[in-house]
Amino acid sequence: MDITSSRAPAPATPMPTPAFSPADLRHAAHRVRETAIVVQEPGQGRVGVAFDPRSAPTQAGYVHLATLPPMYPEWLGDRAFSEAHGLRFPYVGGAMANGITSPEMVIRLARAGMLGFLGTAGLSLARMTDYLTRTRQALEPQGLSFGANLIHSPQEPGLEMATVELFLEHGVRRVSASAFMQLTPAVVRYAVHGLHRDAHGRVRRSNFLFAKISRPEVAEPFLRPAPQKMLHELLQQRLISAEEAQLAAEVPLASDLIVESDSGGHTDQRPLGPLFSSIARLRDRTQQEHAFDAPVRLGAAGGLGTPQAVAAAFGLGAAFVLTGSINQASVEAAQSPAVKEMLATAGLADVTMCPAGDMFEMGVEVQVLKRGNFFAARARRLYQIYASYPSIEAIPEQERQALEREIFQHPLAEIWQKTRAYFETRDPDEIARAERDPRHRLALVCRWYLGLSSRWAIAGVPQRRLDFQIWMGPAQGAFNDWARGSFLEPVGARHVDQMALNLLEGAARITRAGQLRAFGAAIPPDAFDHRPLPLA
Repeated sequence: MDITSSRAPAPATPMPTPAFSPADLRHAAHRVRETAIVVQEPGQGRVGVAFDPRSAPTQAGYVHLATLPPMYPEWLGDRAFSEAHGLRFPYVGGAMANGITSPEMVIRLARAGMLGFLGTAGLSLARMTDYLTRTRQALEPQGLSFGANLIHSPQEPGLEMATVELFLEHGVRRVSASAFMQLTPAVVRYAVHGLHRDAHGRVRRSNFLFAKISRPEVAEPFLRPAPQKMLHELLQQRLISAEEAQLAAEVPLASDLIVESDSGGHTDQRPLGPLFSSIARLRDRTQQEHAFDAPVRLGAAGGLGTPQAVAAAFGLGAAFVLTGSINQASVEAAQSPAVKEMLATAGLADVTMCPAGDMFEMGVEVQVLKRGNFFAARARRLYQIYASYPSIEAIPEQERQALEREIFQHPLAEIWQKTRAYFETRDPDEIARAERDPRHRLALVCRWYLGLSSRWAIAGVPQRRLDFQIWMGPAQGAFNDWARGSFLEPVGARHVDQMALNLLEGAARITRAGQLRAFGAAIPPDAFDHRPLPLA
């Protein structure tokens, strides 16, 4: 007897039911690594989401609206960006000056498949060398990418060129050029160094220049080939080769632009949406005009402290995102514990603008933390002094005494001697100029306070706590609000890679929620969020 013929038929495996309820749709929106099948009930009924093909159209009369492939955080940006720079994720940790973006931060980002720029602006050449050496030794054996910062130094063009020479000597292949208002020989030299043709005749870069910009008129020169006049001068000085000068005409100066909206430090406080749209149109026009083999990629920066903000940046078309303010409170930041705690408790509106030390005489401003210190008010007072008086000696006695007591904590004559000693080794030309021009001497004395205030913050000098200059944009306050109540709330848990992975994971979930809503699924509002979780 065939016993199989008399056995009762096995019960059929229950067919999975698509998600229709708000709770189920919220869960479905966060299952980003699975293929999602969007279905509709018969007769123009509800739109739901399934993950098993047996739930889809041929079963139970569902209408098949779409099949959405998996969405990985790695795929949110331009994959050409990740390929060009050897990355897993389209994510960059920005360069925070005076060494705040440390080798430890850049190394941790690189090992997570991201790119970091060392905060070399404001460091001595010796400290830059130390930062570069430590980072190279950790990352080069693994073939991992990193970069460094070149800040525009209109008062010290020699230092700018010396920094580029150091980068070339150490084989730094990626540089973030920040605060540039116009092209300089140093930034052009770095960008065109090592240009060559490959076996197919295409121009290839050895160095990748990321230009951080916030205005179309500043962006445009980086979107075009290097100026012929500047190339000729560099060639005459034997700082570039004839081949490099010739090939520079076939590529844009920058490989990538960082479109910087409202951020910490130097900022024009522009909103990201209008700014990115304007720069993208400018990029498209210049690309159409020159027909470069590889168009300049646009990244987004400024205000990116939550998954919603990161998702919005990718939605604008950003090839990558760059974070800054939020990383300053990370474990790996070379910032004092006192400042990290101040940053971790800051709110969205706890920022203000004040004069910048590196461009003091030009009236350029930076955005800083205003809560818990007097730095911004004191910096503005110093600029008023500089704008009102032609020299230190012209300051009224009562005003001078108040400055010495409340801000400098030393006689101004002593401050000048300290400043003079500093420039004797850094840039003697500044001393000669100050001796000819009393107003420039006043500016240098004011810059003494502005320059040291950020170093007092980094060192956590307790008697100078009220004078801490802490660069911060609104992203920090938004991040704190998002992280509140999660494992990322304590400063000791804010590792820079965990912060990045959570922002990207959340951006992927929010993007998927938006896709499902576009097909008519009733995605609940709280699906457009992601609570921080420890991620591998």
